[in-house]
Amino acid sequence: MKKTKILNQQQVYHKAKRIAFQIYEDHSNENQLVLAGIAKSGFKFAELLKTYLEEISPIQVELCEVHINKKNPLNSDHSDLQVSSYKNKSVVIVDDVLNSGATLIYAVKKFLEVPLKQLKTAVLVDRSHKKFPVKADYKGLSLSTSLNEMIQVSFDPEVQVDLY
Repeated sequence: MKKTKILNQQQVYHKAKRIAFQIYEDHSNENQLVLAGIAKSGFKFAELLKTYLEEISPIQVELCEVHINKKNPLNSDHSDLQVSSYKNKSVVIVDDVLNSGATLIYAVKKFLEVPLKQLKTAVLVDRSHKKFPVKADYKGLSLSTSLNEMIQVSFDPEVQVDLY
């Protein structure tokens, strides 16, 4: 398959910074915010968002990693954050790519078990192949792709987004 670079490192950083500004605008009255990155690339993108949020705002950002077992998603919603750390707070669930919405919907499930101030989602790339009623509140790039194509987000060694 032919590999096409969609976003280079500078473009990814620009989109992340823009999303950080949007998150700050929506949460400017908050003292604390939880960024819940979906394991691997979603978590790395959440780390990048946290860096920018801390540069541009006084909001204290807590970061956690959410693990989803795609073979058994109903029993895999653990994170490295205690419930008391996000109860009655604003949470943004972060992933690299929104395909069908399955991963985000299972991640959302964990956070709906306790009262929250607000729950939002952020993705770097939204492919719009939704099977579940979930949307990205913050997105870096909306991209129309075929179901046969694949998006890969790389954070090591260089940040980039490729289409296969």
